Amino acid sequence: MPTLDRRLGTTDAVVIGLSSMLGAGVFVVLGPATAAARGGVLVSLVVAALVAWANATSTAQLAAVLPRAGGVYAYGRERLGEWPGFLAGLAFVLGKTASCAVMAGTVAAYVVPTAWHRPVAALIVVVLVAVNLAGVSRTAAAARLLLAVAVVVLVAVVVVALRRHADTLPGDVLPHGLPGGVRGTLQGAALLFFAFAGYARVATLGEEVRKPRTTIPRAIRIALALVAVGYLAVAVAVLHVLGVDGAAGSRAPVLDTATATAGWLVPAVRVAAVAAAGGALLALLAGVSRTAFAMAREGDLPRRWAAVGGRSRAPWLAELVVGVTVVVLTLTVDLTGVLVVSSFGVLLYYGIGHAAAWTQPAADRLAPRWVPVVGLVGCLALATALPGWAVATGVGVLAVGSAVRAVAVRVRRSAAGRPSRSGGDGDGAGPTR
Repeated sequence: MPTLDRRLGTTDAVVIGLSSMLGAGVFVVLGPATAAARGGVLVSLVVAALVAWANATSTAQLAAVLPRAGGVYAYGRERLGEWPGFLAGLAFVLGKTASCAVMAGTVAAYVVPTAWHRPVAALIVVVLVAVNLAGVSRTAAAARLLLAVAVVVLVAVVVVALRRHADTLPGDVLPHGLPGGVRGTLQGAALLFFAFAGYARVATLGEEVRKPRTTIPRAIRIALALVAVGYLAVAVAVLHVLGVDGAAGSRAPVLDTATATAGWLVPAVRVAAVAAAGGALLALLAGVSRTAFAMAREGDLPRRWAAVGGRSRAPWLAELVVGVTVVVLTLTVDLTGVLVVSSFGVLLYYGIGHAAAWTQPAADRLAPRWVPVVGLVGCLALATALPGWAVATGVGVLAVGSAVRAVAVRVRRSAAGRPSRSGGDGDGAGPTR
């Protein structure tokens, strides 16, 4: 069975998690989340952070014992059985592949005119896939550089914005009730949760992390805590300068905040947006390809996709398949609303992770058993708060994927001369309790 080399330390893992979260949340999700939650968006941020904390705890607990490529896909197969694992993997791969295209489009939107968005986005994907093919250690090094640029600029925006407008701080920023209602607040939290979910990249790269039992939990917690503080600071600055209506109607709230505060910050914010979204895309491509690699290794995707080779020991064929798919999406598909569907898939993915963590024996737990219960309830609450069309789309895609797998399993067993059984393809031993 092909395996990957352990090259990542704690700092590398933290950087990959940070770069995944910062790119999505600050420059993509804050505006739509404010539109949903209105003046309660800071409450949404806290709810999203709490659900993310529960998810991070369950993910770290699973990854410490099962440091394998694929994250919750691998954990679901091990703890719950082949079908729950398959659903987790499918939800992650499909949702995050679409998100990769959105990230590439975000980068292109900040550097070229509209007419060039699609070809430039495709070119960006090609370049970043080439970086990932060079090996995961180079992925971490590139992510570290991109993250440093984004963090420096975001700190500058927050400091300048709050200092320039200090005379009116902070009464208009603090939430007064839930203006968007409970559903709107939860919907805002679901969108913001998509941004927090970048810490999963640490788990999906678990087979390439040194000393995984200590490194993975530490890296996930550090990355999540730093991003939660950063999101809160940026959200306060944006709401203070633009107000709720301005933030809700903005497609680039951080850029608009810089424009309204200090014009000299605008070019820096554009560079930071490119760096942050590019870093998120780099880490996301690595995470999706590792999950595809793990699914191929177990036979849930074509087995030849599990090929590993070269000096970098990267899963090169899975990387190429994911890269080609993202390029096709960037060139052909209107991705408006994709983030909402992706949020549904990510929440389902983590819900299965909580169920897997709940089954772990006491010796393997890093937190009380109520944590995965709270996390599962939180994931379901946020998922059902999303628009009905997004839920229906996500369920439909999962149903089609499950039907295809069921047919493939029957064909495989028929060819092998074995009777068909429900619940798996017979390649594994079933759930471990």
